Amino acid sequence: MAWEQRKLGDISEFSKGNGYSKADLVIHGQPIILYGRLYTNYETVIRNIDTYVKEKPNSVLSKGGEVIVPASGETASDISRASVVENSGIILGGDLNIISVNESIIPTFLALTISNGRQQKELSKRAQGKSVVHLRNSDLTKVDLLYPSSNEQNCICEFFKYLDNIITLHQRE
Repeated sequence: MAWEQRKLGDISEFSKGNGYSKADLVIHGQPIILYGRLYTNYETVIRNIDTYVKEKPNSVLSKGGEVIVPASGETASDISRASVVENSGIILGGDLNIISVNESIIPTFLALTISNGRQQKELSKRAQGKSVVHLRNSDLTKVDLLYPSSNEQNCICEFFKYLDNIITLHQRE
């Protein structure tokens, strides 16, 4: 079956995380993902959260299956990475672009394609700034996404999951 190409903005909804920083972290509280995690503890799919805050009013909570992309970083190539927030009820901190895809895209496939390959290069070109680089949701909407059927997307995701597991096993040895 042929792959489709669409603008990410045509098949997704976009939002932003809301105002927390490292200074807000506590030992126990509501789980949170801060944008820095995508740099310090990158995972394609985030399942386990080890950072917590005291929840503030107007916090943005995950529904599960959102793709998050940092809104700022040190370099254009660093900022072009994405992770899937697997669970619901996780606070999504400030400086995160949040992408909710429609049923034609598997979130893990989108995270993989944003973090690697042609879409990563396209995002790097759209990142703006010198000492701090910014990537806005309006930049993400313009990205050309090339994707196969859901079945093929799932096979690609499972292959990368298998590779990640092998790498993890070898790192433990």
